Amino acid sequence: MSGHGAPKLNVDGAADLSVAIVASMWHTQVMDGLIEGAQRALKEMGITDVTLVRAAGSFELPVIAAKLAATHDAVIALGVIIRGGTPHFEYVCSAATDGLARVALDTGTPVGFGLLTCDTDEQAIDRAGLAGSREDKGREAAEAAVSTALTLRSFRA
Repeated sequence: MSGHGAPKLNVDGAADLSVAIVASMWHTQVMDGLIEGAQRALKEMGITDVTLVRAAGSFELPVIAAKLAATHDAVIALGVIIRGGTPHFEYVCSAATDGLARVALDTGTPVGFGLLTCDTDEQAIDRAGLAGSREDKGREAAEAAVSTALTLRSFRA
């Protein structure tokens, strides 16, 4: 699994951060797990200033993330795209990934990348942080965004 060898990120001192979660509406079971994983991680970090916004789909994540980045210390983008039989998968994955990277670079606000790009529903469920899942990508995206926000804040100190 891709989680093998993951680093332990420092998220100490994050309680005063303002964090937004933008999450796609497709694949309800997977999305519920990703959102719950991110929210659980933020709560454990003591972060209470959390905004949750739902996006129509993964393609729409970047434009909403850009607006949220203007008013939050970090943004967590969550979505899932399951490969189908057409090139649509590649186009949406590329556009969403490139768009989220652009948001982070253009705004200077960290964007936690919780966009699952999977071949099957089973792969997505296995990464969704649900009971029996091997990985919790919602938690990982939250930890990455918060850790990066703390690193950026240390440059201003």
